Amino acid sequence: MDFLKKITVLSLEQATVLPYLTYRLAHDGMQVIRLEHPVYGDPNRMIGENVLKEERMNAYYLCINSGKKALTLNLGDPEGQKIFHALIKELNVDIFSTNQLPRNYEKLGISYEKLKALKPDIIWLGVTGFGPDSNEAAYDPILQARSGMMEMTGEADGDPQVVGIPLPDMGTSEHSYGLLMKALYKREATGEGSCINMSMFESSVSWMTVPITLSTLLNKEVTRRGNTHEFFCPVSVYKTSNGFVYTAVGNDRQWKTMVSQDMFKSLDKPEYEKNAGRIKDVDNLNRAINEITQNYTSEELIELFNSLTLPISKIKTIPEVIADPLVERRLLYARDSKTNTEITLPPPPNMTPYLEGLGRKLSFPPRFGEHNREIYGNLGYSEEDLGRLKESKII
Repeated sequence: MDFLKKITVLSLEQATVLPYLTYRLAHDGMQVIRLEHPVYGDPNRMIGENVLKEERMNAYYLCINSGKKALTLNLGDPEGQKIFHALIKELNVDIFSTNQLPRNYEKLGISYEKLKALKPDIIWLGVTGFGPDSNEAAYDPILQARSGMMEMTGEADGDPQVVGIPLPDMGTSEHSYGLLMKALYKREATGEGSCINMSMFESSVSWMTVPITLSTLLNKEVTRRGNTHEFFCPVSVYKTSNGFVYTAVGNDRQWKTMVSQDMFKSLDKPEYEKNAGRIKDVDNLNRAINEITQNYTSEELIELFNSLTLPISKIKTIPEVIADPLVERRLLYARDSKTNTEITLPPPPNMTPYLEGLGRKLSFPPRFGEHNREIYGNLGYSEEDLGRLKESKII
């Protein structure tokens, strides 16, 4: 995977969907440079607590921007576009990505056609809310609402709810990651670049496999069901004497194993032998299980179920997740050399050789325009030039 260290990514990015994607690319060792407007910057820099006591480095921004460099550049200015096009050529940019609205592509000089003329094998990625023909504004909760995710989330008799993480944002990032890997393979095999248009809406709807297929196939309403499962029982949250556990019995053999235990023997009834019978009486069965489980600690139930190879988990808090041995050994870190602040980051989906080689320590999220002097200086701009460009709000 060493070849990925030679890949340069220039990303005109803000918010979550694209910064999370380039954060994932940084995990592979790619050289990621985030590009921001010199006045407005990424709005996420101003969100959350100001833990470093300085502007544009707030807590929310710190979560998904480690391992990158940062430039500021006004692409609405002709001189800014000239500098941008020099960056594409001089840095030999492999991947350019943006989550600007499509109507801004030509105006900012970032369209695929423009960049392909500068670098024929460039891989161009445009992430939009609803595709390249739409300039409709899109934020994660809007996409959750429109894609059906909120309809599928919450208690059966309650209001629709947003998913606890921004799945449209991060799901689109993961789908884009796969498309970029295919584009890199295509370029390696053919020498050709790619133009990728990624719709957050299409990405979000693609997760709705069971709801869409069953809704159309059976002509029935498919909606939220809370913690239970539509087709398997018992699958739910159950109260214990000191918290909650989630258990999932996925077949009749597992059920038979469960009710063979003394504590659950009262549930060993003929009508519950088959999953269909348990589903038919799901509310009463779940109440009966709760009456049993609340007499035992979460730890006692987990030890029992694990000994029987029955799926179970404590409903863990975030600190408990961090302390899980399987998580703790894979956590990532980034330390700020200026303030000595260290941030803890979740493990990647799959530990990369690059991260292992770094000892799982990434560079700290870059400050606003932190690498202007380094990168623009390498393009031949003097200190005097940089001062003039900054005063003119071009960088």
